[in-house]
Amino acid sequence: MPDDPGMTILDNIVSSRRSTLEETRSVLPLERVQEMAAARQERRDFAAALAPDTGAGGSRGLRVIAELKRASPSRGLLRHHYRRGEIALGYAGGGASALSVLTESQYFLGSTQDLIEVRRTVEIPVLRKDFVLESYQVYESVAVGADALLLIVAILSDHDLRSLLDLCNQLRIAALVEVHTEGELDRAVAAGARIIGVNNRNLKTLEISLETSFQLRAKMPGGCVAVSESGIKTAADLRRIEDAGFDAVLIGERFMTQPDPGAALSELLAEFTGQRAPVEMRNSEVETR
Repeated sequence: MPDDPGMTILDNIVSSRRSTLEETRSVLPLERVQEMAAARQERRDFAAALAPDTGAGGSRGLRVIAELKRASPSRGLLRHHYRRGEIALGYAGGGASALSVLTESQYFLGSTQDLIEVRRTVEIPVLRKDFVLESYQVYESVAVGADALLLIVAILSDHDLRSLLDLCNQLRIAALVEVHTEGELDRAVAAGARIIGVNNRNLKTLEISLETSFQLRAKMPGGCVAVSESGIKTAADLRRIEDAGFDAVLIGERFMTQPDPGAALSELLAEFTGQRAPVEMRNSEVETR
């Protein structure tokens, strides 16, 4: 389907997704997908993998959701050799707390088969990253093994957002609810979102600014898991995001454009943790001033 030049990239992606969804439903009816979802029992706790440790050990620090994607609308093809199992293992060994897998086919060249392979390769939670528009995709996400899925506030009405969140709760699949503006954040909170991601990329213009995360973090309610997404490249970025109060980051292109994504993650985390002074040291420095 060719893009409509009078529409934003987000509009075009959503239009394409509706078309492919119709094709998928004609091959695999809703009733069958519901049966497949009901047959699946095991879930990995996505929220717990990202949330700070409230036990005796204190906070575990900033978590990383490492993303697998073959292509993107802004950069085109990212990897010629997309060995998803190898990449997933590298991420898990490199320190990722969870993985994100793009399953949209036209703009990101993904598939649900990508998620299925990644999920059976690793033991950490796996997020389905796609443009979820209706309940069919929630059942489908459960059926293919996702532990969490993405809900983008910008493409959903308030009614649909609440309905999809309710269905996620019923099916025991976590929802990362993505926002880009204060108005979208208010809608996410009103709908009952418990894991909120701030996308630093404007999905209509594809422009990126980390300031979006910093502006919205202060407006998030207590008790939610806060995730910063997109445009995160350096250990200094991680430090600023952690200091702003985020629990986790989602990073994709930064790793996918490297020869060894898992090694790139490990190196970034090593640099980040090397920059972070232990809490006790920071407190002692304050006390001696």
